[in-house]
Amino acid sequence: MILTAHQPVYIPWLGLFHKIFLADKFCVFDIAQYQIKDYNNRNLIKTHTGPIWLSVPVESKNHFQKKICDIKIVNNGWNKKHFKSIEQSYRNAMFYKENIGGIEKILMTKYEYLTDLNTDILRFMLTAFDINVPIVKASDYEFTGAKSDLVLDMCVKLNADKYIFGSQGRNYADVASFNNKNIGIYFQDYIHPEYKQLHGQFAPYMSALDLLFNEGPNSKEILLSGNISSV
Repeated sequence: MILTAHQPVYIPWLGLFHKIFLADKFCVFDIAQYQIKDYNNRNLIKTHTGPIWLSVPVESKNHFQKKICDIKIVNNGWNKKHFKSIEQSYRNAMFYKENIGGIEKILMTKYEYLTDLNTDILRFMLTAFDINVPIVKASDYEFTGAKSDLVLDMCVKLNADKYIFGSQGRNYADVASFNNKNIGIYFQDYIHPEYKQLHGQFAPYMSALDLLFNEGPNSKEILLSGNISSV
């Protein structure tokens, strides 16, 4: 079984969906420490004035001691502002009407925890991209260790025989320890595709909503283009 994992992020970028596509199971790694100014609670959309950040406000008290699964959202009307920004930016996109209802339903739901919001958005987008990979949450298990050892323990407890790291995994993965457990590893290096996009010159690394609204049913083929299809 091929496993991969990633911290829960807000309206993710294309590379995460490619990594999930390569796997047989995906673990929402919500036991990682929350990081400020990271993608845990924000991401980019492209507007007529260029890329802008959409950031979900969260309770910041003692956040350096908290796991992502324990981070609560500050419900101050942020969701309506995000929806308005998305609407204004993409209402002229070719496949906006077919997909906006799903994201609107999620954004108009009042979530207490950030990880629940992010996971529901991920599930919606996986369905939209026709990527059918089972999802589990790390917080539902008792994984132990730190960094590479923590990932290895997750692999053992979830019965994986291969694990997909992101490209940054090269900085901390203890390859020998995985070999000792007969678990193969692969480091993903995602090649970002270009596609039809509103508002001028192409801007990469936007939220995957950008691809979905602009390319609709072609999105899966595009996000996989130029990249491996199996490991």
